[in-house]
Order: sequence, then structure tokens, then C-alpha cells
Amino acid sequence: MPHIKRLLIEGYCYHLITRGNQKQKVFHCSEDYLMYLMLLKKFKRKYKFLIYAYCLMPNHAHLLGEIKDILCLSSFMHDLNRTYTLYFNRKYEKVGHLWQGRFKSKIICKDRYLLDCLTYIEMNPVRSNLITNAADYPWSSYKARILDGHDFVLDELMGL
Repeated sequence: MPHIKRLLIEGYCYHLITRGNQKQKVFHCSEDYLMYLMLLKKFKRKYKFLIYAYCLMPNHAHLLGEIKDILCLSSFMHDLNRTYTLYFNRKYEKVGHLWQGRFKSKIICKDRYLLDCLTYIEMNPVRSNLITNAADYPWSSYKARILDGHDFVLDELMGL
């Protein structure tokens, strides 16, 4: 069955979600999370993707951002997930798919809903009972965005 064409609109933000195949863990240790973040930094620069929020959960990842050339959105996610899969499969002596199908994308208007989406993403570890305080979770943008403002992946959200 062919894929439904992804809706792409310039000037909007996107909430991107990618999940482990069969909901399996895609991050097992700190080194895995750091590798994904380093790859995210590399490919956000290559594709001019501004990251406003992120949260890496044990079996999936949330990204919220804006891409300069909307036609590069799929290439950005393809390169990010393919490169991480190569790392993961090599490290854990696995073969095959790591991610469950295509990534999901939701268009986010630059209004109050964008702030709600930021909160939704960054509170994911609290809702999942991994932690009780979002500031204690090291693999999301919450602490940098709310408390200290420094993160090697995060971009500043302007205009809201």
C-alpha cells in the first residue's frame, strides 16, 4: 500500500515522532542518548532545522522544530534515523530495522499551541512515570529551555 503523502507547509513548525520497532528500546545507556543528540546536532546544521524542543524516551523520540527548506524534512529524519540505526546495530550486534515505519509529523502553528506542544514533549517523562520533576530528566530540552538556557542542540524560540 502506498504511503499517504506528507502535508508540508512552509513557515510552520513540526512535531516529529519516531518510535522503536515494536516499541522496543532504542536507547539503552547514556552513550546512546548522547550519540542521538550528536547526530541531531549534525543533521540540524546540514538541513537548517531549528530545534525548539526535544525529548528522547527509551523507545521513541520527540522533536519540535522548523526547517528552512520544507522539502528536506524527510531527508533530515531519514539521515538522522539511518545513521543512528547504523550506530545502534553495530554497537549491539543487531541487524534490520530499528524504527517502526515512517516518522510521524504534525504541523504546529506558531501560536499558543506551539507552547502547549513544547510542554507536552518535555513533560513526557513525567507522564510516563520515569521521573517526578521534568528538570531531573537529562534527555529533554526542559532543563536548558526553562532553567539554564544552555544546550548544544536547542535553538532559541523567537517571537513567542
